[in-house]
Amino acid sequence: MFLDSRLWGKSTGLGEDPSGSSRTHPLICHLLDTAAVAEVVWDELLTAHQRSMVTKALRVSDDQARALVAFWAGLHDIGKISVPFQLHRNGPKTADKRLLTEELRSEPGYAFGAGAEQDQQSHEAAAHWWLVGYFEEMGYPSSKRRPQTRLSHAVAQLLGGHGGRFHPVVHGKDSRCPVARHPGLGAGDWERQRRAHADEVRRVVGGTVVPQGRMTPGAAVVLTGLVILSDWLASTEGEIRTRLRETTWAGAPDDLDAYWQVARAAAPRLLRQTDLLGTGFARPPEPAPHPGETGLLESMAGHVPDMVAEHGPGLVVVTAPPSEDRTDAALRAAAVLGHAAEARGLFYVLPTGSAADSHMAQVHAFARQALTGPWKSLLLHSSSRLKPAESTEEWARAHASDGISPEPGEEWAPTANSWLNSHHRALLAALGTGTVDELLQAVMPVKHNAMRLFALSGKVVVVDEAHARGAWGQRLMLRFLEWAAALRIPVVLAATAADTSVDAMLAAYRRGAGGGREPVMQPRPSPGWSFVDARAGGVHLPRKPAEPARTGVLGITVAEGAPEAEIRAALVPIVAAGNGRAAVYRPTPAEAVRTFHQLTRDFPGLSVTLIHEQMRNKDRWQRLAACGKTYAPAGRASGASVLVTTPMLEHVRGLHFDLVLSGPAPLAALLARAGQGVNDRPSLVVLRGDSVSELDDAALVRRTDMLLGTGRTVALPEELPRLLDEVYAAEFADGPEGPAARELRQLDNLRVVRERRADGTARWLAVPGPRELDGDLGLLSRDHTGTEPGLVTSVLGEDMVQVVCLYPYGKPGNTVHLLEEGVRERRFACAPKEKPKPGLLVPYLIPVPKRLVEGVEGDANSTWRGTAALKNILRLNLKQEGGRWVHTSPTHRFCMGEHGLTVQQLT
Repeated sequence: MFLDSRLWGKSTGLGEDPSGSSRTHPLICHLLDTAAVAEVVWDELLTAHQRSMVTKALRVSDDQARALVAFWAGLHDIGKISVPFQLHRNGPKTADKRLLTEELRSEPGYAFGAGAEQDQQSHEAAAHWWLVGYFEEMGYPSSKRRPQTRLSHAVAQLLGGHGGRFHPVVHGKDSRCPVARHPGLGAGDWERQRRAHADEVRRVVGGTVVPQGRMTPGAAVVLTGLVILSDWLASTEGEIRTRLRETTWAGAPDDLDAYWQVARAAAPRLLRQTDLLGTGFARPPEPAPHPGETGLLESMAGHVPDMVAEHGPGLVVVTAPPSEDRTDAALRAAAVLGHAAEARGLFYVLPTGSAADSHMAQVHAFARQALTGPWKSLLLHSSSRLKPAESTEEWARAHASDGISPEPGEEWAPTANSWLNSHHRALLAALGTGTVDELLQAVMPVKHNAMRLFALSGKVVVVDEAHARGAWGQRLMLRFLEWAAALRIPVVLAATAADTSVDAMLAAYRRGAGGGREPVMQPRPSPGWSFVDARAGGVHLPRKPAEPARTGVLGITVAEGAPEAEIRAALVPIVAAGNGRAAVYRPTPAEAVRTFHQLTRDFPGLSVTLIHEQMRNKDRWQRLAACGKTYAPAGRASGASVLVTTPMLEHVRGLHFDLVLSGPAPLAALLARAGQGVNDRPSLVVLRGDSVSELDDAALVRRTDMLLGTGRTVALPEELPRLLDEVYAAEFADGPEGPAARELRQLDNLRVVRERRADGTARWLAVPGPRELDGDLGLLSRDHTGTEPGLVTSVLGEDMVQVVCLYPYGKPGNTVHLLEEGVRERRFACAPKEKPKPGLLVPYLIPVPKRLVEGVEGDANSTWRGTAALKNILRLNLKQEGGRWVHTSPTHRFCMGEHGLTVQQLT
């Protein structure tokens, strides 16, 4: 059977030929391009462990596996040989706007039945349906009763998932005659061309071996990632244009053999453009001896390398109060694990975007010591998701000297047009600093979740504040840890104190590693650490527990008066002394702004800084960078200074204060804020009369209030675990009597209901664990209504909207919009037919809770809403009213100024 080179695989972005017809890339060429890239990805990007997961599962040699993955990758788009795809009305056209493939309709071999063009099956699903039978004919293991358990179906399902979602199981009667259910596949020459293309890919690539193994979850993740990545690279439009064939190109066997050499020559260049190659972990230096010292750093440095050398990589759990020392200990453990696993990078995970912003400098300092070869870094959280590389560059400018421009030598910041500068690709970067939702989406049934698992399977993952994400985030973390163990991903977890949630995380990793289901317990003394090997799930403890490097006494004062008066009174001694640093936590950005103005009026000579989450990205980053210098242990601040902020700052490291003031909050949050004390006797003032954040659990706030009473002292770090256990204990409600007892029981009941509902939601939403798949990859893509973006973005308990404010400029009738007031160079395209550039928005985005802007439509035009990257960004065209820049909708009033955005609900 001749191969029909008219069947096209790529057209978008390839331009037109001299006659005005769309240029196309023959499907067979795209298939060979992808196969060639797959060979290079196998050779140069996959870690030894990733390759071994595939070879062991398929029961083939490394060379045979290499040929197979190239062959399979080359079949990923075989479903494009179908009526709906080749004859789609938006397909490539001639100069007179006729479909290039219109002539197929008149050829008897390409005849098709009624309903073929209306068949809604995607080309990815078509590949899955057709390939099951093709692989069975080749002799791949198959089963009529349980097709998902056999290799023929597993590979077909895997390839059908290259668009980001796997499709349901195809049973025997459908795989034997798929066109009966999906007429769009076509019979006659449609079927013959699918076979001709598949057979030629197999012949050219050399994928003739017939594996007799089975598809394990680990192998499926690696192969899915390899195929998707190879397809992405082979689809690079600029590269395709350099390899376009003449219209007379026939696609004969000699032509294909020659083209295969062209594709192979181009493949290494395609992979090099990704900035993914060459990164590894250096051998960690031998720990310096510290006779007599048994602190956390010394204990881990003395034992973790030996445990990893004996048992292989795994999970390290560190429980200690938040500090730079704990972060340093976690990163040192990551370096040991990364070198042992031959990992190619690290992903550092934190609860909030602000915490990720603040940690990035320490993560970079670690990378300069621990990573070898070139490496690229990206900032990954909701405010950076639009353009991760541009967010990283903006962060670099904010943290450079004087916050103006990047320092020379900051090569880690990738360029804005980097291949990695895409949401789905960004997690592949060798170094990522981001939020937990980026991690947990790997175990949620969202598009490209398997690609996330693939990206993480070659890295070390560090999760800081592993417990700080609520009930259903905790459940999803357990599911991720099961997958991490099954994929042998080295993980470091850091938590404030050992409790049952930490025990559950230990058990989840152990379970994923095959180590049994019996309970395990993290050592309760603080600081403490433990290790679970990924090879067998064994739990290992240090021979001698770590001892605290620094002890102290936290003094907690409970102030009963009005918050504004209590704040002023607490700050008077600092102002009078002309020296000292204080942090004032307010529950909302609006209250933080009011407190800022009040303090500047009450204390004219006092240095007051304001930072909250509803500032533009670049303003928030610049202020965080400045705070990192002013409030460092040896900061540059002279005189008294006060930082007014919101709960966004409680997970930020490196800030130290003599005094911390906060409204009511759960005990864990108060202790995190108090942990920013600069000396051995940190001081915390709790403003009992202040309002409570809407995000805080009322029962935990009430329990904390009752536990603190009129104030108390806490020995650090010894009392932390006991105190946290006490505030959560069921018997705590037995203490009070009368109305207080009834109120607490009611609040507790509400909390239990919420947590059980959240836990149930997470169990329903999370993908199955690796041992529960039973060969069906379709379970990773179950289509739950509402999972995107609603549930996904609420992993941290708050659904956020990104807002951008635009300023008018020019005369009426000739008005343009600017990203910065009066700065014409910051013009943003807003005309109906003018295509906006989403990357320009990154520094100017403002994260706002969705509940504050519910129902607001903004000023987006059709061009804006038609741009995928912008459709979820709320655009507000501002007007000047009374000297303020405002936007008023029927339900809300937005005010934008130098101190950020405030939102007032009108109805």
